[in-house]
Parts: sequence; C-alpha cells; structure tokens
Amino acid sequence: MDVKSVTSKIPRIGDRGDRTDIVSVVKLHGVITPTPSPFTRGVINLAAVESALTRAFGHDRLKAVALLVNSPGGAPTQSGLVAERIRQLAAKKPGVEVLAFCEDVAASGGYWLACAADEIYAHRTSVVGSIGVISGGFGFAGLLERFGIERRLHTAGENKARLDPFTPEKPEDVEWLKKMHAQLHELFVDWVKERRGDRLAGTEELFTGDVWLGGRAMDLGLVDGIGSLREVIAQRYPDAQISVAEPKKPLLARLGIGAPAAASAMLDAVTQRAAWSRFGL
Repeated sequence: MDVKSVTSKIPRIGDRGDRTDIVSVVKLHGVITPTPSPFTRGVINLAAVESALTRAFGHDRLKAVALLVNSPGGAPTQSGLVAERIRQLAAKKPGVEVLAFCEDVAASGGYWLACAADEIYAHRTSVVGSIGVISGGFGFAGLLERFGIERRLHTAGENKARLDPFTPEKPEDVEWLKKMHAQLHELFVDWVKERRGDRLAGTEELFTGDVWLGGRAMDLGLVDGIGSLREVIAQRYPDAQISVAEPKKPLLARLGIGAPAAASAMLDAVTQRAAWSRFGL
C-alpha cells in the first residue's frame, strides 16, 4: 500500500475526525521585544510566536484565525515582523478571515499587531491606539561625577557614542533621535492607513499617540466593533471547533525553573512593568 495515501488520511493534530470546521486562536500577550526570555512566555517577538502562527494557519478546514492581543507595545521592528508574518500566512489561505480581539490593551506595537487582522474587535474597557513612537533611558553622568568614577569611552566614528547614558546629553543627538522617531511614526501611520483604509475617521487626532477606550476607538474607526472572541466566534461560526495554538514553552520553563535573580533579568522586568504602567495596568 502506498504510504503517502495512508498518511494523507490521518487527521492533522488539532483537527477532529468528523472534519469539523476550525477557528484557530493565537495569544499575542506581552511586551514586544527582541530580547528572548528562556524563563517565561510573557514577551512577543517573531521567534517566540512563529510556531504558534504556523500551527494556527495549518489546519485543513480552517475558517478563521483569531488573534488575542494584549500588549502595551514595544520594539517596532518585531511588531512589523510579526504582523508581516501573519499577512504572509493569511495570503496562503484565501477565504480565511483573520480577526483581532483587543483585551486589556492593544496600544502602540500592540495595535500594530491588531492591524494585521481583517477586522478588529475590542471590549468596552479595552485601551486602544497609541499610534506614536517612544523611547526612554537614564542619564548617569552626574552619578559618576558624584562618586568620582571616570568614564572611558573610545570610538572610531564621531557619532558612534550617540546618547551614551554616562555622558551629558547633546542637543544634536536629541535632534537626531527625534528625526528617527518621526520616520518610524510615519511608517506606523502608513501601516494603519493601509490596513484600516476608509474605516478610519478623517482626523489627525488618531496619530497623536493618544489612546481611547473601546467605544471611542470604534467611533474613530480603529476597531470594527465591540465584542469578545467568545461572542463573535459563536455568532459567526457556531459549529466550529476552537483550536488554541500556544507558543512552545522555553526549555527552562518546561523544567519548572524560575527566573534568576540577575541584574539584567531584574532590569528587563522593570522595563516591561513600566511599559504596562503607562496604560494604568
């Protein structure tokens, strides 16, 4: 017997033998950062979510892919990479809807991810928007001086040490950063306009970096409706089976080992906490 003909009859993992239609769910939860975390899955980047996205779009009787977005944003490049990957996979599944559901917050890069969907839904209390660019840091020049610590920095290239946190801030470096922000902001606005089109309200208020609750976000065209995943999927696909595609757990998380008390891990935790705190979460 031909082996290929046998294997082709085996139901794929996650599909039921009765050939029920499938709605895949992918959770995009956490701060968007290129920094890998071997201990938790509380970050979003392409490496972290690639396996889940691939499985979500891999079902034979797929009717829709639902993106559960809960993110205050983060790295613009990873936001773009994940969103582009979603569109690449969707292009291979014509007729399959991609729906995004904003949970607590879909702001900044989180909203960038939501815009990868064909339609966006939010809860009445969801925080949505923040179409802008932000970066931050600390300046330690005064601290070094106070303790008599000498900073030694050697470069080749006059702009190599821009915005070094251990030297006084230079106006020309700040101006350079603002220009970089303006370019990123333009790319963000172009992406939102491309994906949302004429559903957007004709107001520049949308692109000031402000955020709105779900109802106002719908008025502005940032989302298509108010509703949860459970409500919308039950209405559109009442007979479909829900299949949750989870990212693979990092090795140390599978072994049950917690995060180390290293300074770098603590700093990452503080940075991520600050990202959520900007939206009162």
